[in-house]
Order: sequence, then C-alpha cells, then structure tokens
Amino acid sequence: MYFEEWRRIKPVMMMFFWCLLVTACSGQPGSDKGKVVVKSNPDLKAHSKEFKKEVIRVADGVYVAIGYGLANSILLEGDDGVVIVDTMESEEAAKPVKEAFLQITQKPVKTIIYTHFHPDHVFGTTIMSGTDSPEIISHEITLSHLDRIVSVTRETTYTRATRQFGTMLPEGGVINCGIGPYLDFREHNTVGLIRPTRTFSGNQLKITIAGMNLELYHAPGETSDQIFIWLPDKKVLLSADNFYRSFPNLYAIRGTAYRDVILWVKSLDQMRHLKPEVLVPSHTRPLYGAKEIEEALTNYRDAIQFVHDQTIRWINKGLTPDEIVERVKLPDHLAGQPYLHEYYGTVEWSVRAIFDGYLGWFSGNATDLFPLRPIERAKKMAQLAGGESRLLENAALACRQGEYQWALEICDHVLHLDTGNQQAKEIKADALTALGEKQIASTARNYYLTQALGLKGDITSAQRKTKEIELVHSIPLAAIFNGMAVRLDPVKSADVDQVVGFRFPDTGEAYTLHVRKGVVELQPWFPENPDIAVTVDAVVWKEIAAKIRNPAMALLKGDIAIEGGTFDLVGFLRLFET
Repeated sequence: MYFEEWRRIKPVMMMFFWCLLVTACSGQPGSDKGKVVVKSNPDLKAHSKEFKKEVIRVADGVYVAIGYGLANSILLEGDDGVVIVDTMESEEAAKPVKEAFLQITQKPVKTIIYTHFHPDHVFGTTIMSGTDSPEIISHEITLSHLDRIVSVTRETTYTRATRQFGTMLPEGGVINCGIGPYLDFREHNTVGLIRPTRTFSGNQLKITIAGMNLELYHAPGETSDQIFIWLPDKKVLLSADNFYRSFPNLYAIRGTAYRDVILWVKSLDQMRHLKPEVLVPSHTRPLYGAKEIEEALTNYRDAIQFVHDQTIRWINKGLTPDEIVERVKLPDHLAGQPYLHEYYGTVEWSVRAIFDGYLGWFSGNATDLFPLRPIERAKKMAQLAGGESRLLENAALACRQGEYQWALEICDHVLHLDTGNQQAKEIKADALTALGEKQIASTARNYYLTQALGLKGDITSAQRKTKEIELVHSIPLAAIFNGMAVRLDPVKSADVDQVVGFRFPDTGEAYTLHVRKGVVELQPWFPENPDIAVTVDAVVWKEIAAKIRNPAMALLKGDIAIEGGTFDLVGFLRLFET
C-alpha cells in the first residue's frame, strides 16, 4: 500500500525537490558536443590575459588566487593561522586553490569571510575549511540572501544565468566571462556551502584574527549584503565585487532586483577615503600604488554616477528608455579606461535598469500602456508584409545585409505565429550567432550564442540538482515552503478551500498552508483546526524533498504521521506544479 501511495505521490514530491535547486551555473568551457569555432571581439579576447592562473603575493601575508574559476580567493596569513576570503564556486574549483594555499602555509584556517552571497564566493567552503572548523563571518543579511538562492524565480534565473555565463556552450564557445575565465560549476560539481556562524549588523566590524587587524565594512553595491575588508596595518583593501576591471554590472541580464547605484557610488567613496596602497578585487587582478588606485576608484565611481545622473536628466525631460539609451554614453576620459570597457556590464543595460528602478516598467508613452499581444502584433506585421512567407523572406534578407537585430525581430513575429517554424529558427540562430561574435560584453556574447544553440536543438537547459546532505539540512524550512506559493495551479485550486498544518518536533517549527481559491497563504504556525495535519521531523522532510529519503519508507517506518488521510494529502499536494 505504501509503495502504491509513493507511486501516486512521487510527481508532486518533485515540487519540493525543486525548492532545493541551487540557482547557479554549470560549467568550465568544455562539452562532448565538440569544439566550435566562433569569431570573437578582439578586445574581449585580449581581456583574457586578466585571468592567467596563478597565486600572487600582493603584500606581506596577503595572497590572491586568480584564474581558478569565476572569482578570486584571498589568503591572509597571520601569526598562528590564516583567514580565507571567499571560497570559489564549487568544491572542485576550490581544491586546486586550497592546494596552492597549502604550498604557502599549513597554518590552520581560523576564519573564512564571505564578502557576499553569490555562489562563486561561497560554494567551496567545505574544501577551504578542511578539518579546521573555522568561524565563518558575513554581514547579517547574507543569511537571507543565501536562503533566497532557492528563490521564487529560480527556474528562469537559472536558465538565464546559464546563458549569461555560457556554461552550456561547447568547447571554444566561451572566450571569458568578463570578470573571470569561466564558471567551474557543472552537473558533476559539488556544492560545499557552510552557513555563516557569525554575522554583524550595521556598517562596521573590527576584529583581530591570528594577530591581524581586519576591518569589515558593509558596502552595498553589486549586492546589498556586500562587504569590503580593510587591512589598516598593511594599507591593503579587499574590494569584493564593488570594483573589478570591467564596467560594473549595474544590472545582470540573468535577472536581478534593482541595484541601488548611488549606494554603490557611496561605497566606492568609502574605499577611496581609506587611501589604500594595494587593492585586491574578488575578480580580476590587483592594483598597486595609492595614486593609481585613487584614480581608478574615482573614475569607477564617476562612471556609475554619470550613467545615473544622465539617465535621470533625460527622464526628467520626458524621454523613454529607448530614447535615453541613444543619448547616454560615457565621456571619452572614462570610456577609454581599460577597467571601464564593457566586458561584463554595459551602459545601455544600466540605463534601462535605472529607469525601471525609479519609475517602473511604464515608459511614459501612452502607446505602451496596453500594447498589442505578441500574437496580435505578429498577425498585423504579417499582413503588412504580405503574409508569413514574406516575413521570412525579409528576415533572410536582413540577415544577408547584416541587419541582424531586425532579422531577430522579424523572426520573433513569425515564431509567434508558428512556434515550430524551422526556417525562422534557423535564421534567428544565424542572426544571434552573428551578433554574439561582435560583442565586447562577455555576458551578451554568451547569451546570444547559447540561445542560438538552443534554437538549433544542440543544447537543452537542465536545472542543477544537488544531493549533498549537509546542504539539504542547512536550508531553512521556510525556504522550502516559500517556493510553494508560486507553484499553485490556479485552475486546479479554483474551488479549493483547504488547510494543512505541518509540525516539526525536532526544530519546534510549525507551518500552515491554506489553499484558498487560487492562492496559498503560508503562516509560520500550526492552524487551530486543520483539514490535514502532518507531523514529521524537519530533517526527514528536507531529505524527502531532496529525494534523499523515500517517503513511502518514511511512512512505513512511522517517521511521518498524517491525520486526515494520506490520500487527502496526496490530493492537496497535486494542486502544486512539480
């Protein structure tokens, strides 16, 4: 009976498994699809010299590992131990870095510091910590960001992230990722995350570790939890991701909430005022000399403020985003700086993000208030052109004439009319490839080329799955349940009004899930009169969600208690998409 129940419940339990997927990317360049030969922008190709794999001694007791993955890892050697700042994107990426650090010193790891929550800075911690059980420090809001790695938009941001970093491109497809050579996170890679054991609130934490004086400053920029680290005795600044040798990613095309660019400017001003003599970013190579660093940080903050201020200036003149991006260009003295070339972020994307951050999606043009649906617009375009076949002829002509963007837009109309039109897919793939070859922005290049291969059927997007039991146990129950609301099927639940209570004796937690005519209300307490009551240890439930434990066996062993009927629970869970 229990196995029959498991057969019926298995599809809906997959929904809980999705809640444990890590929004990260897979892949150092390489694939069994074979090497591809695609042209590249020469400036982007030359930028790869930033990522020569090596460990550099930048000051007494300060070392940075570059080129081992997307981000750098930094070693601080003290009297009787070391501090490691950021831990790479996977255990596999961290292992050679750890080995290189052990060649420098075998002193125990006293502390690991996370500059922020991005996976390329925190997923190699189990390797870096080894058997030393170090304290792990971050800003307090890093915890909530780590929990939101299993966010409500994880499927689409995962797909877009694989395109941004080119992690699904065949060998030779990725030139670099703008801020690193590649992201070393493939299907076989292991997540080695350990949650912070010590956090700080406010703007500053001063600590002494292994005889080293460290000052940690909360400095919102690329992320709201970002911190930079100042070594006052050495005049060394670890800038995290608020400075690297590329125009900054004020908006990431993988999908991010608005990044407050003025707070980013203020954080850079904080760093400038310290007068560092060595600057070690968490991406790209170090900078040396107080004068050079002051100039670089000043230009960097000026570039960000220029884009912000000029965007607002044109907003106040009533221009739309499409009109503003034509007008906001960095002045020559900034655009000419190699660390402001658009290898990772772009001015145009930043303008659009700033507009949206201040005013939202509406451009200000009344035409955009209730636009035609894509299928309606496609029909009218086909009518203007003289039919769908004429649209395709024009798309092919545009491609031959090098008008690749126009070719893309025409093909989109055709694909709205006929999603399976193979000729439109082929033309669009050719246009995407041609545009990708021209890009200086690695993110744009990778996105274009990945989508082109997808249209050709050469690659398919697959979610990263992780079965690491330590990671599963570390994820809060709230993160699992929060993902359910956006998976409720509104049709199946249109006439449902049902309350399910979950009790977790081992943690003392409880949750209410109330499905009410197309909406699920989640509350962190047990309901008074639930229709169904589920009692299970959090550890068991998390393992079931991650497919580590068989729910049928858990039922058989009495690890799950259900009041109200097992099949009622099955029916309830079937209201949610897998």
